[in-house]
Amino acid sequence: MSEKIDLSDYVLSENDEFMNTNQRAYFRAKLIGWKNDILREAKETLGHLAEESANHPDIADRASSETDRAIELRARDRQRKLISKIDAALQRIDDGTYGYCEETGEPIGLKRLDARPIATLSIEAQERHERREKVYRDE
Repeated sequence: MSEKIDLSDYVLSENDEFMNTNQRAYFRAKLIGWKNDILREAKETLGHLAEESANHPDIADRASSETDRAIELRARDRQRKLISKIDAALQRIDDGTYGYCEETGEPIGLKRLDARPIATLSIEAQERHERREKVYRDE
């Protein structure tokens, strides 16, 4: 199968060789689609913020508008960070490390990757990481 893959037709299978050409193409297409959606939303937000920058004569309207703007900008910042994680995942596909746990080197698992394609840790490694974070946070 080529690098162009129709996400609606392809079904991930645990029976296939892990991170075969089809799976890499599937995840590449999924990540690129996700990134394109985020970029499109960001562009729409910028257009919305530009329209919304009109001066509101009423102080309550102005405060509400500024609050909405701050929320939008925080959301865009989170999405900017997400784009860098998507780009890192695409780089891992290119270098052959995608789908393998950064901590253990074991396969992350197709179901986890399908749900969270930017995952870098297996479920077990992620749970250990979160337990360690909780211990340090509780101290």
